Amino acid sequence: MVYVDYMRKKPGPKPSSKVRRAWDADMAYAVGLITSDGCLSTDGRHIIFVSKDLQQVIHFLSALEIENNPIRKKTGGFRTSAWYIQFSDVLFWQWLTTIGLMPNKSKVLGSMKIPKVFFFDFLRGLFDGDGSVYGFRDYRWAQSYMYYLAFTSASKRFLLWLHRMINQQLGTTGHIALSRRAWQLKYAKKDGLAILKAMYYAPSLLCLERKRQRARWLLMTASRYESRGRGGTWQTRQLEGLVGASL
Repeated sequence: MVYVDYMRKKPGPKPSSKVRRAWDADMAYAVGLITSDGCLSTDGRHIIFVSKDLQQVIHFLSALEIENNPIRKKTGGFRTSAWYIQFSDVLFWQWLTTIGLMPNKSKVLGSMKIPKVFFFDFLRGLFDGDGSVYGFRDYRWAQSYMYYLAFTSASKRFLLWLHRMINQQLGTTGHIALSRRAWQLKYAKKDGLAILKAMYYAPSLLCLERKRQRARWLLMTASRYESRGRGGTWQTRQLEGLVGASL
């Protein structure tokens, strides 16, 4: 591939690295963010990360233990703005390619090599970048509130891998469908709850706070609907337990 050829054509002294290349919960979270909102430059050395949320950029730097790297703001069309960082690290760039990332990855991304023990930290990073959670009242039943958790990608092959990995570990179902210009992997209610519990397994995790609070609000709303006329159902107890714990 192009980036491999580039690396072979650049002899010289061994490059140094500013980013550690060892797996832990924070590294897995950072890899999830890079997978969703990051970019590997074709020059074989630069990593770029862009987000509308300043907190997310700060968490990204913290997860990688990068200090004194400037955070810049850029403005796009229709007066939209985003925060971005760029840093150079040949060894980290190469390491990212060994786990499945590559330049211009959006439509060609496939399976990735993520340690099973850190998979849901990776998934939380992916969720903070390209995930969403939303809900609505289901008027077919008086005490029913539907909510969905979704992951979006331009690569169906990547979502097929993600679907398989989540289902193998949690026994969930989910489904993949084309939504406008991208593919979505969706999970409803009980399955979505299981994934949220797996991603937010402790209160002091790196995460995008607004998405955590959004999930918390939806679960509290669903809990109120489920508790009306149903007493203490399994679903209600699980919702209340999650809201009162890690979320």
